Amino acid sequence: MPSLSDNLLPDHLRHLSDSKTEEILKSNESELDTSRRSLADLIVGAGALGISTFVHAAILIMLGLFTLTPEILESFNIIVVEPLPEDLQRPEELITVELQEDIDPATELTNSQESATMAGLPNAEGVSQFSEPTFNTTVIEDSPEETGVKMVDLTIPASLQANLMTDIPIGSYGDPREIVDNLEQAIDRMTQEIIFMLEEGDVLVVWLFDQSESMRNDQKEIRERINKVYAELGLTDGAQGDQLLTAITSYGTGYFKHTKKPTADLELIRQAINDVPIDPAGFEIMCPAIVRAIDDHESYRSRGKRQMALIVVTDESGEPDNNIQTLEMAVATAQKMQCRTYFLGREAVFGYPHAYMNWRHPQTGVNHWLQVDRGPETAFVEQLQTNGFRRRRDAFSSGFGPYEQCRIARESGGIFFMLPTVEKELVGREADKRRYELKAMKPYLPDLDSRQKQLTMRSNYPLRSFIWQVIMDLNPLNEETARIIELDMTFPRQADAFLRRAREQQEKAKIYINYLANAQTVLEEAYPFREDELNARWQANYDLIYAQLIAYQARVYEYGAALETFIRNPKQVPQLMPPNRRFVQWALRNRPELSAEEVSRPYIDRASELFEKVIELHTGTPWAERAEEELERGFGLEVMPVYRAPLPPRQNTPNAPRIPIPKL
Repeated sequence: MPSLSDNLLPDHLRHLSDSKTEEILKSNESELDTSRRSLADLIVGAGALGISTFVHAAILIMLGLFTLTPEILESFNIIVVEPLPEDLQRPEELITVELQEDIDPATELTNSQESATMAGLPNAEGVSQFSEPTFNTTVIEDSPEETGVKMVDLTIPASLQANLMTDIPIGSYGDPREIVDNLEQAIDRMTQEIIFMLEEGDVLVVWLFDQSESMRNDQKEIRERINKVYAELGLTDGAQGDQLLTAITSYGTGYFKHTKKPTADLELIRQAINDVPIDPAGFEIMCPAIVRAIDDHESYRSRGKRQMALIVVTDESGEPDNNIQTLEMAVATAQKMQCRTYFLGREAVFGYPHAYMNWRHPQTGVNHWLQVDRGPETAFVEQLQTNGFRRRRDAFSSGFGPYEQCRIARESGGIFFMLPTVEKELVGREADKRRYELKAMKPYLPDLDSRQKQLTMRSNYPLRSFIWQVIMDLNPLNEETARIIELDMTFPRQADAFLRRAREQQEKAKIYINYLANAQTVLEEAYPFREDELNARWQANYDLIYAQLIAYQARVYEYGAALETFIRNPKQVPQLMPPNRRFVQWALRNRPELSAEEVSRPYIDRASELFEKVIELHTGTPWAERAEEELERGFGLEVMPVYRAPLPPRQNTPNAPRIPIPKL
C-alpha cells in the first residue's frame, strides 16, 4: 500500500517512517490507508514535482563538488554516532548530553608558526585533488517562478467562529488551561475549588505527587503551601470534623499510598507529604497511577456519597508510550467515578515531546542535559522534530499544558493550572520566557479529543495528513532515520579523521537536501488544502513548516560548503588557550557570512520572507516566536576550534562510589 512517504523519499529511505503510534492505534489502519491512498494519488498526478526536480538538480550538481577519492571511500564508516555507555542508556531516547557551556570556540586565530599548529589537513599541494569550487548562478538569474523557492503565498488564517469550549453545556467540561502567575496563586485557586465543593457537601481530596528528581526544586515550596492551605481550610465551617477527608499518594515507577486511609488530621497529612520519596528510575506511570488513586479511594467516596477530587502535582507529562496505551482508561475512570481531576503542571514544549534540564555532577563537576518528558501539547506532534541539522534541543513554550493532562482535566470537569515559568535550568529559554496572550491563542487551541478519534478523522483533513507524514518522515527521534538525516556539528582535530568525517557528512547532506526539496514540493501541492483549512492552528503549522523546509535547504547546502572551504583552506590554531584550556576538536558555528551565497541566497531570501509572514499572521503565538528564532540563527556556518579546560578534581572522598546520572 503506497504512502505519502513513497512520494517524498528515495527508495532506500521509504521504510524509515515512524509508525509506533499507528501500531498502538492499529484498529484505524484501514481508514488511515484510505486517506493516504487518495493523497498519494493526488501527488502522483501533480506536475510540480518535475519542476522542483529540475530546479534542485542544480543544487545536487554543486554538491557533487564534494567528491571522494577511492582511497577515502575505502575508509568510510557512515554510522558515526557513538552510543552512550550502557549504564546511561534509556530505551529509544538519549538521556544525557554533556553540556558544553565550558567550551569556548576561538574568536581569533593566530598565524604564528611558533605557537600554532596547522589543522593537519592537506596543504596546498594536497588540495589539488579537488576541483576549484564554482557556483551555478543561473538560479538567481532566472525569474522567481523558476527558482524553486517561490511557489505559494501565505494568507491570513481564518478566525475560528468556535473552539473546543463553545456549544458545550456549561459544566460538562473542565478548564484545560488556567494560567496562574505563581505557585501560590495556583494553590489559592485550588483552595477555592475545595471550598466550593464543601458548600455542596462532604469532600474527599486525593493528592497524587510525581516522585521525579525534577520535582525536587519545587517540592519544599509545594509542601509548605499545602500545609498553609489545610490550615486555612481548617478554619472554615465547612471543613470541621470529617467533612473534608484527605489522602496522600505518589507515583514514579510504581504507585504508593502514604496515608492508610483518608484522614482529617493535619499532622498526619503533613507527615504523609514529607514521606513522598524521589524515584531515581525516572519512569513515571502517570495515567495508571491516576486510575489506582481513584479506584483505591472510591469506596470512601461512595460510602458517604462524598464528592471526590484528585489533585496531580507534576512537572512532566509521563512516559509517552505508556500514556498512549492508558490515557483513555484514566479518562474513563475519572468520568465513571465522577472524580474531578486537577493538575498543578508545567507548560508543554511547543510541538516537541521533551525538554532538557541542566544538572551538574557533584563529584566530577561535569554538566549534563537530562531529558524531561514535557510535551507535546497535542495528541500527535505537529511540528518538525529537527532543527535542520539534528534533533531539536529547544524549549519553546507552547502556551498549553501537555495533551494527556489537559484532556483528563477537561473530560473530568477539573482544571489544568499552568504554572508560569520554565525552570532556570531548562535549555535555552531562561530570560525570554513569556506567557502568550489568551486572546491571541484562542483560535490555536489544540484538539483534545482522543487520539483514536483524531486518527479516524484524519482522512477528513487532507492538509493535516500531508503535514503529519512530512514530520514523521523527517523524524530524527526515529534512530533509523537519524542515521540518515542527522549531521555532525563537531569533528576530530586530527587531519585524516577530520577529512573522512567531513566527506561522510557531505554525502549525507546530498541525500538530506534532496529529501527537503521533495518535501517542499509536496507541501506546495497541498497548498489548496491549506486554503480550505479553517483551523488557524493548522494553517500556522503549514506556514511555519513550509518556511523551515526552504530555510533548511539553504542551511544544509551552507553546511557542505563550509566544510569544503575549510578543507581547501585549513586554519592554524594554538594548541593552548589561557588560562588552561586545550584544543580538543573542531565545531561548526553560526555566522552571518555565507560560503556559497550564489546558490543559497535565493532560498534564504524566500525563507526569510516566509518567516516574516508567519510573524505577521500569527503574532503573539509560539509559531511567531519560532519564526523569529529561525531568522536570528542566520544561515552561514564556519569551522572553528573548540577549547576545553581539564575536568575539576573529583570532589568528596576519591574512593567514594560514583553518583549515577539521574533520570528525570
